[in-house]
Order: sequence, then C-alpha cells, then structure tokens
Amino acid sequence: MYTEFFGLNENPFAITPDPRYLYMSARHTDALAHLLYGISESGGFIQLTGEVGTGKTTLIRSVLERLPAKADIALILSPQLTTVEFLATIVQELHCPPPAERTVKAYIDVLNAHLMQAHAEGRRVVLIVDEAQTLSPELLEQVRLLTNLETSKQKLLQIILIGQPELRELLDRSEMRQIAQRITGRYHLEPLTKDDTREYVKHRLRVAGAQSDIFASRAIAALYRHSRGIPRLINVIADRALLAAYTKDRRAVDAKLVHAAAAEVFGIRHRTPWWPIATATAGIAAVVFGVSNLGNAPNPPTRPAEAFMSAMPPPAQPAAPAADVALAPVADRGSAGAEAHAAPATPAAAEPAAAVTLAALLEDPKFALTTDAAIAELLALWGASYDPARGEPCIQAQEHGLRCLYQRRGTLGELRRVNWPTILSLVTANGAEHPVVVTGLGYDRARLTANGHTFELPLAELSYYWFGDHLLLWRPGEAPARDLSPGVDDEGVRWLRATLAKLAGEAPAPDASTVYDGALEQRVRAYQRAHQLTVDGIVGARTQIAMLAELELPNTPSLAESL
Repeated sequence: MYTEFFGLNENPFAITPDPRYLYMSARHTDALAHLLYGISESGGFIQLTGEVGTGKTTLIRSVLERLPAKADIALILSPQLTTVEFLATIVQELHCPPPAERTVKAYIDVLNAHLMQAHAEGRRVVLIVDEAQTLSPELLEQVRLLTNLETSKQKLLQIILIGQPELRELLDRSEMRQIAQRITGRYHLEPLTKDDTREYVKHRLRVAGAQSDIFASRAIAALYRHSRGIPRLINVIADRALLAAYTKDRRAVDAKLVHAAAAEVFGIRHRTPWWPIATATAGIAAVVFGVSNLGNAPNPPTRPAEAFMSAMPPPAQPAAPAADVALAPVADRGSAGAEAHAAPATPAAAEPAAAVTLAALLEDPKFALTTDAAIAELLALWGASYDPARGEPCIQAQEHGLRCLYQRRGTLGELRRVNWPTILSLVTANGAEHPVVVTGLGYDRARLTANGHTFELPLAELSYYWFGDHLLLWRPGEAPARDLSPGVDDEGVRWLRATLAKLAGEAPAPDASTVYDGALEQRVRAYQRAHQLTVDGIVGARTQIAMLAELELPNTPSLAESL
C-alpha cells in the first residue's frame, strides 16, 4: 500500500524471510563463524540459543547456504516425536530407503550405513534440530547415542541443537552432563544493539529500493526501545509506522509515529492495562501496591512461525480445552488455596471435543479470558479471595500477606526454579492479551487454567504466544520489605543470614549482625550465581523469591510436574 508512496519496489519489512534482506550484525557474523568452524572441524554437538525472534533461523539458513556441496542435511523442525519417529524423520531427510521394520535398531542400522557411505565419499552429514529445548529426555539420550556412530578417527554425524535459552538450562542439568561434555561449540545470539538496529533498518530499506533515509534518528531510537533489538519486532513496528506515515501523507517517519505504531501493534491503546503496574524504580521498596515494574517496553504480539528455507509447519495441536475437559487440580505443599481451585465438573451432556490449536482457543469467545478471572484463580491457589469491585488486586493480595511481582522477558526456566503458579500473558496476532494461569510444567508440556477451564498443551506451542510477560504472587513472611544492599544496617539482614544458613544446612548464628558486610555479600553473590540470578549482591524481590521457593514453606502452592 505504501511502497509506491515512499518510492520502494516492495515491502521492506515483510515477515516472510527473503535471502536478499538478510542483515548480518557483528554478533550474527561471529555466531556464523563459530557454527561453520564447528561443522568443518569437529563432530559431536554445536549449541545455538537465543530469545524468540533474535534470528536463529536466519542464522541457520546462512549456515546451510555456506555449507559445501558435499554435505547431507537432516533438518528436524518439530522434535516432539517418539524415538522411532525421530529416527524415521532423519532417515527420510537423508533420502535413505526406509527399513523393513519400524524399530530403533532397524533405523540405526540404515543411518549407520548411510554415514559410512558418506564418509567413504568424503561427504559431511549434519543433523539440525530446531526448538531443541522441547526434546524429551528419551530423545536427548537417543541424540547422544547418535554421536557414537564413528570411525576410529572421527565422528560421522555433526549435530546442531537450536533452541531458546531454556536449552542452555536443560543441558546444564547434572543428568545431561554426558551430552554437555560432547558440545564442541556454544553460542548465544543476543538481540541487535541500537547501532545494529539502525543499520538493519537502513539495509532493508536499501534492498527495497529506498533512495533516502525514511526513519529519523529519533525514530530509530524509539524503534529500538520498543523492539528491544529483536528483528522480528523491528519488522512489525517499522511496517506499521510506514503505513501510518503514508496515511498522514508524511515522507519521513518520526519518533511519534513509531510510538503510535508500537502502541497499535502491542494492543496497548484505548484499553485498560493488562494488570496494574507500578511506574517506580525496580526493587521491593519501590513497589507500589506490591507490583514491581521491571520494564516499560511492551511484549511482542505473537511469535509467527518463521520459514526455514520454506514455510514451517504449524505447531502441534493439543487436546481441546473445552468445557468437558477437567484435569486434576495442581498438587501443592498443603495449600488450602489449591484445594479451592479444583477443576470444573464435567457437564453431563458434554460432547467429545475436537482437537484445536491454542490460537483457535484464544480466539474462541466462549473462553473470553479476563484479567479478573486470572487474578481470582491465582489468589485462590494461595488461599485468598479476590473481589474486583474492591479495587486493585495487589492491594487485596497484601491483605492476605502476599505481594505481587510483575516481570517482562521471563523464561520457562525461571518459572520452573520458582515452581509457583503464575499468570502468563499470551498475546495473539491482533495484539490482544490473554491472561492465563500456569499451574503445571512438565518436561515438554504445560498445564494452563483459564476461566475455570484446565487444559494442557506442548511447551513449543506455548512459546509462540508467551514472550515472558508474567505476574506471580509470593508470601514474604519475615523477609525484609526493602532491598538489602551491601553496607546497609537493617534488621532484615538477620533474616538474610538465617535464611542462607538454613539453605546451607547450617545452624543460624546467635546474635547475628544486622550489618550487610563483605563476607555476606560474597555469600549472596555465590547464591545468585548458583541460581542463575543477576549477580549484583543486592537482595531484591527475585533473590528473596528464589530463597523462599527453595525453603518449600507450608501453605505454598507449587506447579504440577507429572503431565
């Protein structure tokens, strides 16, 4: 619509991948070099991780384009398969004849024969597994065993595991050490910097035929702030900003247009906030009504499937979460709230539900997910009630000795470590936010509750709609109501010393000092490092929550794990 107006040959910010628009930042180039070196020089595993939308798929496409002609590629886009299905997919991708029997041994024999033949002909065989953070323990073990296919001098199969940050956390587990020891190259892809964002926009406009800079410098700064340097979000916001400029008959895009475009994309205009958010600085002392706002940038509207040399298949379809689906309530550590949060009764005349995607569920008016319903369900798990007519939910939570913590850009790994029910904001393509309560996290599945309906779905599908925006409740008990920083003299330091001692299995020191000294700071930093927290020595909400979660206090709900 706006291409002719701006003198462009085509849409410069289309989401569909086009090799002509590839922009390799310094970080992408560095990651590419690591991957190519690992493929050419060694066997075993290469690990590539990055947040949603940072360009992992683009990077792998670049790897594929640069591989030598004598390279056989097996690409698995959706690894939620059985072991036999997984091996069958590899065999099919390598164009090997299928075995007569569909057994693990039969497929391994076919694969081994192909690898030996490829080795004799001087060809490399590469297995690429996307969304690898969703691999089951059985499949991870099978993947590890594939690296045992070797000659006396080298591995016959190179494996590239691509995934979100949860993949790093997964492979850091002690039970995964055999796989971790075989990883020969690791790279984590960060979002673009502000300078990279400017060059990224210029590059795409140039390829589309732009003869001048359409985005002003302040517009680029605004674009970076709203997108956080995530290429996919840059495309969505920039496209909407160009459209807005066209409708206003403007030949340049300024910061105001970018702000308006971001508001439209993220669905934050002309509606009330998803939940009340404080605007003060982070930290417990700055929390207004108990909600800590850790960022102003809105979350992405959706995670559309990227094309990987061609269009990717849609996510796996979970069982339909219709009214006749009632799952068991979350097991907890003696929480009265969880008992009150039982699954709804099954209607007597309910019809069997057909399988639907999560997208179809979120668009179904029957489920009309609301913030009030999610807040009520979460408070019920903690044994508390919520009355929307009485005002802000976090004020009501305080009446029950609870606090709220709101965060952006959280991860499933963080949710697992805390292990408490949490409200997630699922965001669809139209920018609408759908608050749901996660009440269970299995190895590759999640259990969600929304408006009294409980259902399960694959984690891979959940990741398409959740970008980290979440709200959790926590009961501080005797924990301090302020951040504890090195050098402070506060009664809360006694709690900190006693808590660290208890977690370490030590007896609390009598007459413990109230001064946060250097020795205590080193101990706090060690704890933060071990629990993948920000290592700054400051005992704020996240560090306190980690400690309280590890204590497993009574009357605290937990996430179901056996799904």
